[in-house]
Amino acid sequence: MSDNEKLEQLMAIHTEQLFRIAYYYTKDLQIAEDIVQDVFIKFYHQKHYEERGEMKAYLARMTINKCKDYLKSWAYRKITLQHKFFTKQKSTLQDTLIRQDEQALLDDAILSLPLKQREAIVYFYLEEMTIKEIAELLAIPEGTVKSRLKKGKELLKGELQHIEWEVLFHG
Repeated sequence: MSDNEKLEQLMAIHTEQLFRIAYYYTKDLQIAEDIVQDVFIKFYHQKHYEERGEMKAYLARMTINKCKDYLKSWAYRKITLQHKFFTKQKSTLQDTLIRQDEQALLDDAILSLPLKQREAIVYFYLEEMTIKEIAELLAIPEGTVKSRLKKGKELLKGELQHIEWEVLFHG
């Protein structure tokens, strides 16, 4: 099997998961796509990786690092400033009610979480990783993962209860 075929196989298996990770970090579809593409390009050009059954975690770690680098970059800060000055306020309640899509509501609630709680929630519930796997991936203690999950769930519960209340009384 050629290197190109191996890369295509890796992309077929891991692209969706890596895209979700990148999207939950960046909150931007195009940037998430770019990051995933960059991760595969970087992986393709690396010659020192030895397969040890950790490919999913290895690619996820590369994606997380790329996302964190992006979030620290001038390009991200510039876009954030532009959005603050030149775009409308967050979508109104009416827009949310029009959508009526539970997944969209859940995504919005997850995206509103602080990064540390958001990544714990995404890995645990959406990527179905164990607390131990998350701790290893993020290089933090398992207790920290548990506390971030607990705080994230509390924040999500408050956010989703508010949305449900609005739908019940204005729908």
